[in-house]
Amino acid sequence: MTKIKPLNYIAALFLCVVLLSVLGVLLGQVKIPLEKIFDEKYLEIIKLRFYRVILAIAVGSGLSVAGVILQSVLRNPLSEPYVLGVSSGAGLGAVIGLIFLSGMISVSLLAFAGGVLTIILVYNLARTGNKLSTENMIISGVVVNALFSSLLMFLISSSGNAKSHSVIWWLLGNLQIFNFTQLVTVVCVICAGILVAIVFAKELNALSLGEEEALHLGVNIERIKKILLLISALITSVAVSVCGIIGFVGLMVPHLTRRIIGPDHRILIIGSAVTGAAFLLLCDIVSRTVMVPQGLPVGVITAFVGVPFFVCILRKTRKAYFQ
Repeated sequence: MTKIKPLNYIAALFLCVVLLSVLGVLLGQVKIPLEKIFDEKYLEIIKLRFYRVILAIAVGSGLSVAGVILQSVLRNPLSEPYVLGVSSGAGLGAVIGLIFLSGMISVSLLAFAGGVLTIILVYNLARTGNKLSTENMIISGVVVNALFSSLLMFLISSSGNAKSHSVIWWLLGNLQIFNFTQLVTVVCVICAGILVAIVFAKELNALSLGEEEALHLGVNIERIKKILLLISALITSVAVSVCGIIGFVGLMVPHLTRRIIGPDHRILIIGSAVTGAAFLLLCDIVSRTVMVPQGLPVGVITAFVGVPFFVCILRKTRKAYFQ
């Protein structure tokens, strides 16, 4: 794919985010006439849609940056938070909260803890002495992901019908949020994670060249891997804790952005964040308007787009990727 000027790309995607944000506030299951958008009876709906738009921007950006980190650290174009089991670990924690506890704060905390503990478990399974093998990391992630997914299915099947329906709907991805404090917390944590990733952009560039090259450039490989994997897990856990498992964003967006603006992580991280925000905003608008009034979980829309994309990448993995 022909590279274009990164600043032009980022500026264009930023305008798309602004446009999609406006559409995200205006469109939904409830039709609001444009001239009555500031009427008092519609203010609560507009407020909730605004919260939803902000969450979509934050989660789309965060999952995309988490994907950039994992694809670079593991040097595998198929890497994303779901592959390493972080999403399913956070989902398992959230489901335990949904079934056995009450209140979204408990659910969010358990989901966050589940994601962080999962990356620690995967890291320790993959580690050989003081060294981390990327191949072992991916294999360990697949095994842990399978284990946690089966535990998820067990909990869902053993819970009551009412609870199982709400759990399944949540797991498929839901960007609706009602608590402003929770929204601010999620946005702040994800923004902090993205800023840390930008700080380590040069190290990510070095890791993308290979571990030997990174070592010659003076990069403390094992330390950097630990930090970046933890940042990826934190971003993913926070995202899953409020909106469930939204797959393929961390796979598609970094790959596509890298093809368009190049592999320099000083630009790629920002470009992927903006692209991820635009993509998830678009998917959310489609999920709310394609089947009125019930709508669709946003994770279903991302999967419809992501599965064919995953197959295309799988067919091309024999070619050089970090070019």
